[in-house]
Amino acid sequence: MRHGFAGSLKMAGVLCAGMLASAAVCAQTNFTATYNGASPDGGACASTYNIVGMEPDTPGKHPVFVYMVGTWENFTNASALEAVRRMAAKGYVAATVEYGNSAFGSCNVIGAKAKCVFDPDSAVSAVTQICSRKGADCRKGLVVAGFSQGAIMSILAKNHDARVQAAYGLGAGVQYATTDLRQCVADGNRALPSDRLRIVNGENDEFMGATPITVRSQMQEVTGLNCGLTANGCVNPNNSGWHMVQQLRMSSGLSDHCYMRGAGCGSSEEVLQPAWQSGNEPWHLEPNLNWLTNFTTR
Repeated sequence: MRHGFAGSLKMAGVLCAGMLASAAVCAQTNFTATYNGASPDGGACASTYNIVGMEPDTPGKHPVFVYMVGTWENFTNASALEAVRRMAAKGYVAATVEYGNSAFGSCNVIGAKAKCVFDPDSAVSAVTQICSRKGADCRKGLVVAGFSQGAIMSILAKNHDARVQAAYGLGAGVQYATTDLRQCVADGNRALPSDRLRIVNGENDEFMGATPITVRSQMQEVTGLNCGLTANGCVNPNNSGWHMVQQLRMSSGLSDHCYMRGAGCGSSEEVLQPAWQSGNEPWHLEPNLNWLTNFTTR
């Protein structure tokens, strides 16, 4: 397990407008906490993990945003902190949650990790630590996001906490290499309805077959939405659904599992794809975070 506070978050009192030109000006405060989570192989919530977050300094109560990274990633990597900063700027108590991510696993294994994070009846769960903060009110809405294994945990979050209103998953599928997760992730097999889910995958995702055909098929199974054999996106009236990132949209020319990084999974998790970080297309970060805000009260 990793400890310590990310250097890029050491800036209490930052103005929201300094991070997002369209955001209202509001001071923010960083926070840390711990919770009891499952081991990398699942099981009981008996290990100590860290939470790092940001929250508005403005008076009153705020909805909550939780982010979870992928397998073997640092829970305070660039994509996690970018999402946390932006959601805090939008008026959320926002946090990235560490968990036992040094191993992947079955529905039972990942489900056990998700339960430790999102069990509202446990005094030592991550969601209890975050929702009990003075400025937090999960009754105003709890929205979640994550990458890869973290995306699966986000999709499973509502299985454990009914306050979860919507999820945004990056690199989310029903089968990763030989690990079949259909029984807990596919449309209709989980508590989160598909009209509250939005997923974005690269068309060359190596864990899902590395072709647009196989990636598209998996996103169709997760969301229950099918817009034809050549579609690069498929959405409901409320913009839930899926988007597939084409290679030609990437400055690196590579749209793999880690499309949000500078040059895919072969590059550092601390270097982000510029377009994902600052653009406004359906696969970019900002439109997806904005979509989450439709399901909370601010």
